[in-house]
Amino acid sequence: MPDSPTSSTFFRDEHLEFDHLKGSNTMYDYTKSLERSKFSRERNSGDNEIVVGGDEWTLLEDVFSPADTRSTLAHIDLLDFTEGETFLEIGSGIGMIAVKAALGGCRSVVATDINPAAVANTERNVRRFGVADRVTTVHSDLFDGLSPDLRFDTIYWHSNNVWAPPTLALQSVHELAYVDPGYAAHRRFLREARNFVSDRGRVLLALSSRAGRRELEDLAAQEGAKFVDVRSKTVDEPEGAVSYDLIEVVTASN
Repeated sequence: MPDSPTSSTFFRDEHLEFDHLKGSNTMYDYTKSLERSKFSRERNSGDNEIVVGGDEWTLLEDVFSPADTRSTLAHIDLLDFTEGETFLEIGSGIGMIAVKAALGGCRSVVATDINPAAVANTERNVRRFGVADRVTTVHSDLFDGLSPDLRFDTIYWHSNNVWAPPTLALQSVHELAYVDPGYAAHRRFLREARNFVSDRGRVLLALSSRAGRRELEDLAAQEGAKFVDVRSKTVDEPEGAVSYDLIEVVTASN
């Protein structure tokens, strides 16, 4: 689930403006994502029990709810877990994917989130599903909270892939589960993930048709990387059909 820096002090790069966006209507309207965040936050005030994929999950206040969108279930369908692998999830939210990775055979899962409430939420669901022996939770802004000597077979981020203006004043950490101002967090992910992946490992990015794919591919190229499509799934959301895409980030020379 999505992860990005919090509050008015979150990481910003004012140079992450894309010239072809000025006066353009080609990008998804980020205000729609902010409206979805507001709706979900108001609907789920306080601590809740939700049912997603036939299972009951704990949802804490101010944490991204996979019950308000089909994105998490779609991306679970797109993922495959390898028996015995080590798995890093950036932006764990309530912990659904981290739990599924542990139940799917991963011997070690590290689940990170910048939102302290999400870290606590993941811990609760990890205990609920009996995988605390395989899942470690870490409060972290992308890779910042991880030991630099860690390496993972799979690094996965279901990112907040809707672009928003870099100077946008966000109202809550919850909104950062939906939008990434200036794509600053994506640039950091594309730059830093290579430092934590094992020699034969993979870096996976979960996007949607709401993402600025051209802009993200430009950022990847600037970091010496490129996108390879793995799988995609189109589902009906309240706004209409949305494509959810699993992307592998590889070095541009591959």
